[in-house]
Amino acid sequence: MIDLDKVRSNFPSLSLKDENENQIIYLDGPGGTQVPSIVIDAISNYYRQSNSNTHGEFITSKETDSIMDSMREKVAQFLGAESKECISIGQNMTTLNYSLSRGLSKIIKKGDEVIITELDHEANRGPWKTLESYGIKLVEVALLKDGTLDYNDFKNKINQRTALVAMGMSSNALGTINDFNFIKKITAKYNSLLLLDAVHYAPHFSIDVKSLDCDFLICSAYKFYGPHVGLLYSRPGLLDTLDPDRLIVQEQFAPYKIETGTLNHAACSGVSAAIDFISSIGEGNSYREKLVSAYKKISNHEYELASNLYSHLDSLDNVTIIGQDFSNKNRTPTVSFIHKKYSANEICKKLGKVNICAWDGHFYALKAIQKLNLEKTGGVTRLGVSLYNSQEEINRTVKVISSF
Repeated sequence: MIDLDKVRSNFPSLSLKDENENQIIYLDGPGGTQVPSIVIDAISNYYRQSNSNTHGEFITSKETDSIMDSMREKVAQFLGAESKECISIGQNMTTLNYSLSRGLSKIIKKGDEVIITELDHEANRGPWKTLESYGIKLVEVALLKDGTLDYNDFKNKINQRTALVAMGMSSNALGTINDFNFIKKITAKYNSLLLLDAVHYAPHFSIDVKSLDCDFLICSAYKFYGPHVGLLYSRPGLLDTLDPDRLIVQEQFAPYKIETGTLNHAACSGVSAAIDFISSIGEGNSYREKLVSAYKKISNHEYELASNLYSHLDSLDNVTIIGQDFSNKNRTPTVSFIHKKYSANEICKKLGKVNICAWDGHFYALKAIQKLNLEKTGGVTRLGVSLYNSQEEINRTVKVISSF
């Protein structure tokens, strides 16, 4: 079990109160989590002690080199990757995905196909739509009414011309966890590349890219208690076969060849600290074992709270949950709903007045919200449970919503 009081003591932002002395409740985690003091300190200490560009012959530059190497190694451990040479860094996931799509556009042939899904965030749809200008066909896997993908539709659409399948591991809008293991088995039969968007999955479950057997995986550190930094895993040797846009002065080999401009070294130091924080929750003999152990605790804690939240909201006459129930654990702790009397934005305004943080809209999963006929009414209200949330916070939130 998680020592929740100890965990919460690491997050200074949890102490904020509004003018009416309402303690703040952060259920906005799917849009970005709060950060612990260790992350704040790592970023500020970088500027105090190590601020420099890389590859210089002086102390602060060498320290920056060390910080960046260590960060890649910790991300590799976080993702279960083969080595730090598999980890590329970017401004955010979207920027990295656009760079990757431009690189792949030079090797995917005209007439070939790329499969995306109707459930995905636009950051894993928009970059691949640009390939249509190169004569590459874009194919979409349909979304069913229950918020899951139509896997029969996928089986009918993948073929010998499918060069790439790009899909999310889980939905940031509905909490659905996709059957990415099934997808990988099918893509392997056709020798198609597989890219997984783990942005919404990485905060809640451990990842092992070797077990997933994916070719690329992208995530964002600000979703798992870190700063705004995008991370890209590439299968060993694969990135070196691509020709992404880059300067001639950039290192021309993986993992650096897809990185553009000077990276945010202070934020990268914060990423390392965020992963250290997660590992501190677990047990084990190795850093990787501690991370895996920590995520078992995190997922169990979050599932208990989110399933409780779901069951209470589902019992309210004015509330309709959008997405799957919590009858099994194959779901992220994200609960989205619509209200009979109020729009999603009105619900969030009401919650905001009592210092409860929630999001409304489509959350850039625009196609999914459109497919479920929810765009015209303002999308859904989304509540996301994170590591630092408590049962008391869930109880208070349910009480407030039940009063609407």
